[in-house]
Amino acid sequence: MNQRLKNMSEWMNENQIDISIITSTENVFYLSGFYSDPHERLLALALFQQEEPILICPAMETEDAKASGWTYEIIGYSDVENPWEMIRKAIDKRVNKVTKLAIEKEHMNVERYEALTSLFPEAAFVSAEERLRKLRMIKDEKEISKIREACALADYAVEVGCSEIQEGKTELDILAVIEYELKKKGITQMSFATMVLTGTNGASPHGTPGLTKIKKGDFVLFDLGVVVDGYCSDITRTVAYGDISNQQQEIYDTVLKAQLAAIDASKPGAACSNVDLTARNIIRDAGYGDYFPHRLGHGLGIGVHEYPSLTETNSLLLEKGMVYTIEPGIYVPNIAGVRIEDDILVTADGVEVLTKFPKELQMIK
Repeated sequence: MNQRLKNMSEWMNENQIDISIITSTENVFYLSGFYSDPHERLLALALFQQEEPILICPAMETEDAKASGWTYEIIGYSDVENPWEMIRKAIDKRVNKVTKLAIEKEHMNVERYEALTSLFPEAAFVSAEERLRKLRMIKDEKEISKIREACALADYAVEVGCSEIQEGKTELDILAVIEYELKKKGITQMSFATMVLTGTNGASPHGTPGLTKIKKGDFVLFDLGVVVDGYCSDITRTVAYGDISNQQQEIYDTVLKAQLAAIDASKPGAACSNVDLTARNIIRDAGYGDYFPHRLGHGLGIGVHEYPSLTETNSLLLEKGMVYTIEPGIYVPNIAGVRIEDDILVTADGVEVLTKFPKELQMIK
């Protein structure tokens, strides 16, 4: 049994949990090594204190699960079978009575919860999220290696995007080239929907790329990430096309100053709140506090948004092995939006910036 499964079994023993039913793609992958997005079909891991775990997946994916390295029992079900009845029979062979059951409360939908309560009407349900978040928050060397590779490809993607900037091209024109060039390198999945935003569109932190054309005097904002062997990267760069106004320059310089200061404030033992406030206070002092509406950053790994969350109220201390983003932004409607984002690894005595594309304002003529 791998160490991650052992960690869960130890936690279950300590908390007298009879079964854990893990149903999210990310956590099943983290614990089993098998990555699957079965859409509406059930994917699950059944974990026990002492007994060997069970993987539950559509029958069409059982061979893929074996190929991923899973060596324990697999319940493969067809589209006309009820997987919950199959799970109940397998559990009955391992556990006499289920009194406490751990689930991912934030992930499990009501229909599946009701199915479990009907199977185990006397069981108390507890959350598995906190334990899994803590386990996933500290990355091992293998995970860090995959994130490094994903970050290098994110840098490449921004480079491709910058090389495509030309007056008259649309946001989607550039986005298409970025993803095409990544596919030529074997990348099949992005961390999230790629963003290429120009002009005032960049003033929407979660804007949607469209047919807006690039013109001189505009910023172009790239926010994208690449998935490598199940692990994500996440980078944002904002570049200028042609000459920009004094206010645009001031906004950019303020975001860059805040981002660099937050990186300098990052180290083992620093509170997430202190890192956030280091950047936030710089932006507030420059008069743009109302235009920085989101947290400074978030954890990064199998999920593009993991723990820790870098907010001004989170007192959690940074530890070696954490990977997270630092991404301050200023978004002034009808003027401009600027965000600069890097992926950060906490080391024994400081941090390493994993994304390397230059942050000094790139002026593309």
